[in-house]
Amino acid sequence: MMSLAIASTIGDVVDPTTRGQALDIHGKTILITGATSGIGKEAAVMLAREGAQVVIVGRNADKTHAVLDEIRQRAGSPDVSSMLCDFASQASIHALAEAVLTACPRLDVLINNAGGVHPRRELTEDGIEATFAINHLGYFLLTNLLLDRLKASAPARVVNVASEAHRRGTLDLDDIGFARGDYHTLRAYARSKLANVLFTRALARRLQGTRVSVNCLHPGVVGTHIWDHGAPAWAETFFRGVMAPVKRLAMRRPEDGARVVVRLAIGDDVADQTGLYFNRERVAEPADLARDDALAEKLWHESTRLTRLDPD
Repeated sequence: MMSLAIASTIGDVVDPTTRGQALDIHGKTILITGATSGIGKEAAVMLAREGAQVVIVGRNADKTHAVLDEIRQRAGSPDVSSMLCDFASQASIHALAEAVLTACPRLDVLINNAGGVHPRRELTEDGIEATFAINHLGYFLLTNLLLDRLKASAPARVVNVASEAHRRGTLDLDDIGFARGDYHTLRAYARSKLANVLFTRALARRLQGTRVSVNCLHPGVVGTHIWDHGAPAWAETFFRGVMAPVKRLAMRRPEDGARVVVRLAIGDDVADQTGLYFNRERVAEPADLARDDALAEKLWHESTRLTRLDPD
């Protein structure tokens, strides 16, 4: 039986420079959200090549179907399927979870990767600030809805794609959605990524003894499309024109970020570790606020309220 250890310090973990070998994942089911571009798509290709049964999740039907064909061709595997979900809608997340539970008798790995940024404060159909709703509550709700299936499939893993931006994050539980003002794209994004790290720690504590691990990561500053619409209108021309070549040179390729995701999903060297934050290939201590377990518990209970889940 795999023994999971929640590591609170760097000294408690395996050598972070160790790459490790991939587990045998033939026939294992891996669900990847936000998999129609960037890190998610590249991770899907890598995992399908290893023999996993990969389920990708996208928002747009036409794009998702096109990417599905691309992944199958690049991976040389027919064992890739797709599902649709709009993570700005809790009803859509519930529908996705029901579809997964119907189609997948087992779920070995859940990779929470879907995310977005918004240049202006927007509310979802559930009345929640969109960046927080998609980037944090999307992870929180889907994971909880699939948790029993993950436990039944143990040993299993949850991988949450976070960001070093969490170090700039604040968390006002009385005004999570910036309703009182002070909204800024990067401020909202950093808050949602801080929530990802806190969620990972709180979930790891709840999963002790279940043989289901959960870790989160910063994949590096990757040149994906997430920021295409994240800049203020006045800056779009500058970022897309003058800065575009610089951005491509400075940022990592999506496949580089995907390798970190794949390592946490199937790497043997992290098989018995949980509750950790990885900065690219290395285990790192997250920000002080991200290690505040009392705050993590308060966020957990506020998240259950916002998603209308039963508190544990």
